[in-house]
Amino acid sequence: MKLSRYMAATAVLASAVAGTAALAPQATAATRAAYNGVCGSGYKVVNSAPIGQKGTVYLTYNSAKGTNCVVTVRNTTGAPVSMFAYLYANGGEPQEDNGMYRSYAGPVYTYARGKCVDWAGGIDNQSTWTYGSNCGSLREHRVTKGW
Repeated sequence: MKLSRYMAATAVLASAVAGTAALAPQATAATRAAYNGVCGSGYKVVNSAPIGQKGTVYLTYNSAKGTNCVVTVRNTTGAPVSMFAYLYANGGEPQEDNGMYRSYAGPVYTYARGKCVDWAGGIDNQSTWTYGSNCGSLREHRVTKGW
């Protein structure tokens, strides 16, 4: 009887540990900032990158206009902190919005039909930069850094 209780308790503990490990990525995803739609109608999220544990930068695209948009969104709103949203398409001018914001920076726009884009976002002392992105078969390069 003692052996069967021990085995049952071990099985329950193993299930609990496995369940916790399986839930960990979902719990992180649940706290991830959602795209807030500020780029406007017709813009669909085509890429995103976490900014440490502070938020997410979203790259959106409007196929009717051939325009990309970037917005940086905090996981939780609060006192204003330094934030930025950045977007560049080859041959164009870099677009950036930076300042002290409570919930999001951006949107910034650029025409990019058929072009690779560089895009980035930063919150407080953390940033994520993506280079050569969303241009067919070329592979993007992403850098996350603190400042």
